[in-house]
Amino acid sequence: MMIKSIIALSGVFLSSLLLTQSVLAESSVLMSFTGTLIERQPCEVLSTDENIAVEFADVSDRYLYLNARTPGKAFEVHLINCDVSFGDAVKVTFRGSESIQLPGLLRLEGSSQASGIAIGMETSSGNALPINQQANAQTIVSGNNIITLLAYVQAEPTAITNRTIVQGIFMAIATFELAYE
Repeated sequence: MMIKSIIALSGVFLSSLLLTQSVLAESSVLMSFTGTLIERQPCEVLSTDENIAVEFADVSDRYLYLNARTPGKAFEVHLINCDVSFGDAVKVTFRGSESIQLPGLLRLEGSSQASGIAIGMETSSGNALPINQQANAQTIVSGNNIITLLAYVQAEPTAITNRTIVQGIFMAIATFELAYE
């Protein structure tokens, strides 16, 4: 009789073990988590500044032979909705094809008719902003900020010496990057 009790208890224990495993299996759920991790930027660039065109109008080759470069033509980058708790300084980098004869200046696009010149950029205080090099940090404040920069046309030294500046339409393309600190 004792043997029957043990078997019966074993059967009850085995039944409850199977029931528990069944409940556990039904309550386990596979979960998946996805998202995108981004770096929060302290400022937004005004949408109209995402494609800035600097028009030099007419640049005289005679002026370049005498002065080597034009005065700077101002353009602005507007930073809006700045939150300086994420960084209170910005560094600008212009990326593009560098002139071989004028390192640090932007080479003209192949479709340009003009030749013997390159495009340079500088701060409003006259400090050079070489292509593909990060500029010194500028302090920004909460709210809106304006970064004023200058672009200029400069003649290549050999084009001045040999008097080989070619007149015509010219174009150069650069992209700008903003790094916050």
